[in-house]
Amino acid sequence: MAYTGEVTVGGTPDVHELEDLIITKVAVGPMNNNAYLLRCRATGEQLLIDAANDAGTLLEVVGTDGLTSVVTTHQHGDHWQALQDVVTATGAATYAGREDAPGIPVPTGTLLDDGDTVPLGPLRLTVRHLVGHTPGSVAVIYDDPHGHPHVFTGDCLFPGGVGNTHDDPAAFTSLIDGVSAKLFDVLPDETWVYPGHGDDTTIGAERPHLAEWRARGW
Repeated sequence: MAYTGEVTVGGTPDVHELEDLIITKVAVGPMNNNAYLLRCRATGEQLLIDAANDAGTLLEVVGTDGLTSVVTTHQHGDHWQALQDVVTATGAATYAGREDAPGIPVPTGTLLDDGDTVPLGPLRLTVRHLVGHTPGSVAVIYDDPHGHPHVFTGDCLFPGGVGNTHDDPAAFTSLIDGVSAKLFDVLPDETWVYPGHGDDTTIGAERPHLAEWRARGW
């Protein structure tokens, strides 16, 4: 079946099969968080984006082939509830944004800055630092050489708007400026967007609404 990105807590994960990468999306926890397992086809190495909750479910998705690394998109607690259990079970290396790492109670092995890359076998994921939802949120981009890019946005970009900036105008301006410059200005419309909660979207589906988001202030 074709990938839709529509998953529910307790339901079946959805799998997006690319030429060099397999992306498995699963929903976990009381806040309906998304976690994404990326598997390099060439090496079988696996990377998890957000060990959000329900370590048992996440480890079942990981399977018996092990886990190379975990990227935590930001410091909010609903995105790392299962991180310690997953790391303990797998020995995976940990990555997080430099400014948010102190707020994550599991030690971060590699601090991420804008423009850094995270390896997955021969593949490389590019990091974009986005300030506003938290000081150190990161989005992770896989630029598929056989197709369009894929971006994992944490809580910085969703269908219908940017992430919550808690009625702070400066934080909202920072986040929408960052998302505009680092995602919308450089990624094509076909780019698939995988958010931290809920359904997926594309850059093209959201691009026409940027001015509307700025005008409403959230």
